[in-house]
Amino acid sequence: MLASTHPLRLALLGLLCALASAASAQVGMRDFQAQGIPVTMVYPTSETATPQTRGPFTIEVATDATPTEGRHRLIVISHGTGGSAIADHALAARLAREGFVVAQPLHTGDNHLDQRLSGPASFEKRPGEVTQVIDALAQDPFWSGRLALDKVGVHGMSAGGLTGIALAGGQWRLLNLVRHCDAHAQDDESFCFLGAKDGQARAALEARYAKARHVPEAFLPADLKVLHGGRSPSTAQAADPRPDARVASVSLAVPLAAIFSPESLARIRIPVGVVSAQRDEVLVPRFHSDYLLRHCTACTRLADLPGAGHFDVLWPWPEPVARQVAAQQVRGGLPVPGFDGRLRDAAHDRIAAFHRQHLLPSP
Repeated sequence: MLASTHPLRLALLGLLCALASAASAQVGMRDFQAQGIPVTMVYPTSETATPQTRGPFTIEVATDATPTEGRHRLIVISHGTGGSAIADHALAARLAREGFVVAQPLHTGDNHLDQRLSGPASFEKRPGEVTQVIDALAQDPFWSGRLALDKVGVHGMSAGGLTGIALAGGQWRLLNLVRHCDAHAQDDESFCFLGAKDGQARAALEARYAKARHVPEAFLPADLKVLHGGRSPSTAQAADPRPDARVASVSLAVPLAAIFSPESLARIRIPVGVVSAQRDEVLVPRFHSDYLLRHCTACTRLADLPGAGHFDVLWPWPEPVARQVAAQQVRGGLPVPGFDGRLRDAAHDRIAAFHRQHLLPSP
């Protein structure tokens, strides 16, 4: 076989072609269905982007445009609880301008239209849905020839951070959640009591957390002890803990991390970049972002945003949206007054550089 036609050489040439066109790229957007999961695709294009209204948001995209030439690396963005693609659009567009194709699945039962599975039921499903999206794109006539899927990036915000940690190999249990909230319910109350809309609902959760107190693990219900997320090692530290070996880099913003076991975080081997917010009251950093960074040696902090709350890492939301989201939180849901949005933009730059470093060939 001639060297010029070797599959690896062709793949690298395609990626370099994609890189060359990224600097001048506009942002395209089109819809995709991954076996029933709605997915918003954001990608580089040479077609002209124009202002588009999506609910209360205005974005600049070229709808249904043709992607730029070459095979592109894929990054899948996993949104937070009750989230949507539009909230992460600023980051998705930044990644597209860098030459990546971004897939944003709407997680089943845990999105802005449907929250019936929000919480642990969604936590279990999310990593598999990311794999489902990658598989569907690999088989799609339009996208399969435009993507290099041997190395895929994942980004997750909040509950989407749990998705990313699980895909990197972290493991969690319901028992970890119960014991964390029994010990830290007041300090991490927005996480522990999310969905508790009144005093009765909160009391019911407190009783559930207390029920496992001082009970030996052997006597607790089996469903509390089931491991979710990454794979258990077959031999000491040797096994790859990733449930999907195509995932090669993971970035996280204000991730939900407290329920992962320290030993599983220590087994993570792929690079993980973390953006935290110093005034996050929804997922308090010392229980989540800082906890993750303490136990995961493959994790590095990309940014620790001063003056930022939980939702300041996202698109600057219109006030009606911000208030609607904040009403669902126990505390800390509103954007922090005075936060400098340029810090968020700089964090997005670091996320893009992180994935470029770990997914793209060296110049």
